[in-house]
Amino acid sequence: MFKMKKKQVKRGRRSYTPSPTPTVSRVKMPYRRNGEMFARVTDIYGQERMGVFCEDGKHRNGRIRGKIKKRVWVRKGDLVIINPWAFETAVEGKPEKCEISWRYLR
Repeated sequence: MFKMKKKQVKRGRRSYTPSPTPTVSRVKMPYRRNGEMFARVTDIYGQERMGVFCEDGKHRNGRIRGKIKKRVWVRKGDLVIINPWAFETAVEGKPEKCEISWRYLR
C-alpha cells in the first residue's frame, strides 16, 4: 500500500506575508503647448510613419518622435498630440508633415 504524503505547512517568523495595499499611481497627462495640436491617427504606413487628421481639418503625414518610438505603441484611432513642421514646406498635392509627440491612453 502507498502512503499519501502529508501537506507540509510552513511555519516560522517569515511565513506570513500580508497582501500589498493597492496604491494609486498618477499618470502624466500633458496639455498642448504653443504650436501643438490634437490629431487622430487614420492610417499606418509602416516604420514610424502614419497618417493623421488634425484639428484644423488637414491630413498630415506623422512621424513618431524618437523618444517614444519603442516605448509607446500608436494604433489606428488613437488621439495624439502633434507638432507641425515649419521647415517642411507643403508641396501641392501632398499632405504636410508633422511629428507625433504624445499618445493618449484609451
